[in-house]
Amino acid sequence: MKRHLSQIGLALCATACGLSDGAFAAEGTGVSPVPAFLSTGDVAPQGVKCQAVGDDVLAQQTGRGAGGEMISGFVLNLLSQWQLPNGATAVAQGSLSVAQNTANQLSANVSTLARVTDPGGGSGNNGANPNASVNGGQNVSVNGVSQITQVAGNGNLGINGAQIDFNNSTASVSTMPGGSNALSSAAENAAGTIKAGISFGGNGVTVALQTPAGISTQTITPSNAMGTSSIAQLLQIAGNNQQVANQLQLHLQTQQMSAAMIRQSGVLQALQNSISRR
Repeated sequence: MKRHLSQIGLALCATACGLSDGAFAAEGTGVSPVPAFLSTGDVAPQGVKCQAVGDDVLAQQTGRGAGGEMISGFVLNLLSQWQLPNGATAVAQGSLSVAQNTANQLSANVSTLARVTDPGGGSGNNGANPNASVNGGQNVSVNGVSQITQVAGNGNLGINGAQIDFNNSTASVSTMPGGSNALSSAAENAAGTIKAGISFGGNGVTVALQTPAGISTQTITPSNAMGTSSIAQLLQIAGNNQQVANQLQLHLQTQQMSAAMIRQSGVLQALQNSISRR
């Protein structure tokens, strides 16, 4: 399990370094407040914090040259939440941490949680609109990062938020009361109309919420044989008075490379180039 997660982690670092954007969408009047787990102020876009990473910083991550740095690990936190007007909620949350020890060995730890609460047992006004339609977002395919919000209805709040920290401090895994160390978690209400799930595997990471008023997903796909990889956040809301949010936090940990490590990296790269030319 740790080997698969470490491979995902290395691919994720390469894929996500370019992610520094957030998207906010709200339609209708009387928009509800931002969900508590994203709110840091009165205005929704202020809840999305990004740290820009310039080319001069990224250029040093190869480990070449004196004073180079390397990515020694990371912590990935994912959270999706949907609140319906009848009080039902769906939550999927997960954390993946990858750390490198002094022997350059990677170790990975994962935590997942999926929860659905439906006090009305599927009754009450869930805000879904059978006459509304949102589609096409699932078919978008990019090599990189995409954030898509599709809304049909009134009084809805939909947020795709992403945050990247790039520093040499050690980030902590998000606390998840009731979470487990399983690679996947899933939950649904008694009627099967509201579902929440999250999964970490060899093919990447998937977070998905399904409700009568739409879907919410987050996916991370590592590089394949064609060299393509992607991070995607998708919201599709067909209804009224829905509160939905996707949140992705990636904390990249860096450390200064020693002179010996820089030399070893240079020798290894020279050998690899020599082999590839034969």
